[in-house]
Amino acid sequence: MNLQIFDGKLIRICIVEDDHVIRNGFKEILQEVKHFQVINTYSNCEDFFMNLEFDKPGVVLMDIELPGMNGIDGILLIKKKYPRIQIIVVTVYENDKLVFDALCAGAGGYLTKNLPTDRLKDAIFEIIHGGAPMSTCIARMVVASFQRNQNSPLSKREMEVLSLLSKGKSYSSIADELYVDKETIRTHIKNIYFKLEVHSKADALELAKKERWI
Repeated sequence: MNLQIFDGKLIRICIVEDDHVIRNGFKEILQEVKHFQVINTYSNCEDFFMNLEFDKPGVVLMDIELPGMNGIDGILLIKKKYPRIQIIVVTVYENDKLVFDALCAGAGGYLTKNLPTDRLKDAIFEIIHGGAPMSTCIARMVVASFQRNQNSPLSKREMEVLSLLSKGKSYSSIADELYVDKETIRTHIKNIYFKLEVHSKADALELAKKERWI
């Protein structure tokens, strides 16, 4: 595909979002911008890929939780076939794992859906010109990950659980975010207490913060 991302006139944009209200809202917002052309919108990755050769987008706005193929797998496939396409994740999720999975898959930006209208417009110009647009909370998360002490005795999944606990999440909400059942979370927490030699959530979090694991 001979892809002209931005020729000084038009940035070709596709939106992959299963919520039709949000999808249409994004489309209306972006169509107001002179240099933007919303080529097509889709509720799933499968339909998007069927028309990718025809649409030839320069920028794709991609949700993560989609019917069928999820957004992470969609990003991987886009970047494998057409590495010049720029992808901005726009989602409700601020989960550490999803953020880093999306960025590692090839997303160039990560925004949360509660962003101001102008921020969405600016993000597209930013990514076209080599930037990496991120919501403030996501940027802080990325910076914090580089500041953390990586010598934790906990596994990657146990660190995810502990991080979510530190944000005041309940066992049930953690289970939902990590796509496991509540008993699995209880097992992880027991293992965390054992490895850290503590007996409560407060003690585990105090130690983790002291050692800069979270």
